[in-house]
Amino acid sequence: MSADFKTLFTASSIIIHGLEIRLKEENIQYIIKDKFESARLAGFGEQMNNVELLIHEDDFERATPIVDAYKAEIDS
Repeated sequence: MSADFKTLFTASSIIIHGLEIRLKEENIQYIIKDKFESARLAGFGEQMNNVELLIHEDDFERATPIVDAYKAEIDS
């Protein structure tokens, strides 16, 4: 994976999916790194909330307000 990507948000796959939809609406490219699913397929255990959403560093500033609004929405 390129060093040009930074972790924007880490949560469960359901929470990440909601954020994924919002990023698609804004045409922001991302990568999902699902450690839980990878561990499950390999026969190991991992925490379910160990799914990372990575953003290219050029889009990081544009994506941050989207994440902040999403966090506020899911915390309410």
